[in-house]
Amino acid sequence: MRLLIRKKKVAPAWRLVSLALVPGTLFFAHPVVADPIPVVSVPFSTLAIYPSRSAPATVVSDNDSRISAEVSARILDIPVRVGDRVKQGALLVRLEQQDFELARAREKAALTALKAKLDLAEYELKRARSLSKKQAVSEQLLKQRETERDALLAEQQGQQAAIAQAQRQIDKTDIRAPFNAVVVERLAQTGELANPGTALLRIVDIDNLELTARLSSAQTRDLKLAFSAENNRTPEFVSTEQRYVLTLRTILPLLDTQARTQEARLRFSGKKPLPGSPGQLVWSPQQASLPADLISQRNDKLGVFIQADNTARFVQLPQAKTGQPVTVKTTSRLGPDTLVITKGRYRLRDGDAISRTNVSTVTP
Repeated sequence: MRLLIRKKKVAPAWRLVSLALVPGTLFFAHPVVADPIPVVSVPFSTLAIYPSRSAPATVVSDNDSRISAEVSARILDIPVRVGDRVKQGALLVRLEQQDFELARAREKAALTALKAKLDLAEYELKRARSLSKKQAVSEQLLKQRETERDALLAEQQGQQAAIAQAQRQIDKTDIRAPFNAVVVERLAQTGELANPGTALLRIVDIDNLELTARLSSAQTRDLKLAFSAENNRTPEFVSTEQRYVLTLRTILPLLDTQARTQEARLRFSGKKPLPGSPGQLVWSPQQASLPADLISQRNDKLGVFIQADNTARFVQLPQAKTGQPVTVKTTSRLGPDTLVITKGRYRLRDGDAISRTNVSTVTP
């Protein structure tokens, strides 16, 4: 008796695959849709920071003067001492003036003699004119009298100038402060002979002060923007824990060939520090910056993620550096109202679907 064994037929693999594609079969294919990634986003204007910039600066005086003698005379008195504050016009040094007073007296005596000669010349001219009307004197004599009178008048003017010059020499023996100042150095002593050009005192102007600072090209641009009309963060000078408000006077149009810097000169608009005070010129740039911890890296490029509707977009920031705040220029993609993603950005890719949430448990 023969045992019959039937072989069971197995359908080919391609038929099984085709069944999955036929409607009404037991197999269905559905696309996999990822859930939106929860993120926290904050307006750019809320996140914006204005990190302070600074540069070394020093207070300088417009006038740091060595007061010198203008005449040759002995020093009688120096009534001021080092450290004294003096007002404009205050007496600093008194020189001996006796010789100049004698010279003035001599010139005055010469003027008196001239006046006597001039009176006589006026009388003779008047008489000559009277006789000329009667044709008792010649026209030549009349002309001679007029010439003598005119010559004496000119001589009188010269003598008056000599007296004024003698008085000027006397005035120079009292040396006075040309501006409000502080005496910082005494260079001569009582009893010494002062000659024209001899330095007697050194004084420094305490009213007309400026701040000088040397800035790089980038700092120069930032400082100009900081003083623009739209900026309400006024630059300041910080010295010994004191702050002084500044106004920009000028930036010299010269570049130091070695340091590659330009000199900025600034005025104090309120209270003033002491001349020579060192410190820092501090200002905040007009352009906003984003904190360093918001910078992300994708494909070797640095930037930030923003929320565009329900999609994450990566905005590249070419000037960004790792670990440093980045200055951001306002653009159509990154403006004050742009939502910057602060949390949930680590696993984001450009174009990912996102859902905004305020949950603080969202990881960065």
